[in-house]
Amino acid sequence: MTVTYSSYLKVDELLQCQQPLSEGPEHDELLFIVIHQSYELWFKQLLHELDFLVRLFNDGERNRALHTLKRVDTIYRTLIQQVDILETLTPLEFMSFRDRLSTASGFQSYQFRELEFLYGAKDAKKLSNYEPGSEHYNRLQKRLQAPTLWDAFLRFLAHEGHDIPRAELERDFSQVAAPSTAVQHVLIDVYRNDPLVSEICEALVDIDTSLQQWRYRHVKMVERTIGSKMGTGGSSGVGYLQGTLFRPIFPDLWAIRSEF
Repeated sequence: MTVTYSSYLKVDELLQCQQPLSEGPEHDELLFIVIHQSYELWFKQLLHELDFLVRLFNDGERNRALHTLKRVDTIYRTLIQQVDILETLTPLEFMSFRDRLSTASGFQSYQFRELEFLYGAKDAKKLSNYEPGSEHYNRLQKRLQAPTLWDAFLRFLAHEGHDIPRAELERDFSQVAAPSTAVQHVLIDVYRNDPLVSEICEALVDIDTSLQQWRYRHVKMVERTIGSKMGTGGSSGVGYLQGTLFRPIFPDLWAIRSEF
């Protein structure tokens, strides 16, 4: 069978995935679906890239790790730009189909939860949104127990000859890692004496910054669309989202900024 553009990309199947539930349907529901489906596709790519990055760190691949980090940051910048499109949706336009979302909520995105766990925001309580034994539950359970991207980076530093404390390398990966003064001292030495690895550190900061910018833009988009109303699926909406702001995923890299 000849491979065509449509057959390779499964275009026909892809274009059948947008199924508005409103009567008519409401004109703006398609935009809402397309944007969020595209988010999920980018989440899939981010997990693909970050899992690859973990392997690169494990293999000591400095240059390829740096290249992959730059790609990840570029993807986040694309996600930020997509908020511009969502912000064209007025409160009245969103309310025309919002009730059709019923209990559906972005809080249920298992891929986003996987990204949170991979970045180190481990929280076993978040598994309660998924049926025990289901594929989504099992994926999150695996992420909960696995080393984070930061853990992989610390192992990489240790293999590069930097003095990472054993306790940091052998910690309980199911828990949130606390900032470490000892690790911060190592990072300061890296910045002063290991230029390429310091570039990797800065690329990690770029990702952290872009993720925080995306969170902020998302919060403001929700606020301008629904104000202080309860979020879809019974979430607290803007109040909950505001609580996620300004929480760095790599706090040790931020803590050393005043030490130079």
